[in-house]
Amino acid sequence: QVQLVESGGGLVQAGGSLRLSCAASGRTFSSYPMGWFRQAPGKEREFVGAISWNGGSTYYADSVKGRFTISRDNAKNTVYLQMDSLKPEDTAVYYCATKPSATARAMYGGTIPDYWGQGTQVTVSS
Repeated sequence: QVQLVESGGGLVQAGGSLRLSCAASGRTFSSYPMGWFRQAPGKEREFVGAISWNGGSTYYADSVKGRFTISRDNAKNTVYLQMDSLKPEDTAVYYCATKPSATARAMYGGTIPDYWGQGTQVTVSS
């Protein structure tokens, strides 16, 4: 079992920045990849990015590439999503998630995670 808790969401103006955190517990954090997903009102949940178990590989959706950065601190059992140059279309509930048996590349390719956090709201005003 893996428990995930996101934090760091909020209201920000377009062009601003936010950093989301996701604290994990329950299994050896350094043994599995982590992903970030988001769901905007009236839209399907979509992949944002993923990071491998050791942080050596990262993958991003085209819509956030160059603006968002995923990192992890295995000593703190935490994964981060640094979001810069935010746009109103980034407004969504953001979720961290994982599928311990998969890879970060697999999540990028569409594999659905087994474990999800409760989500944190990010609102970008124009």
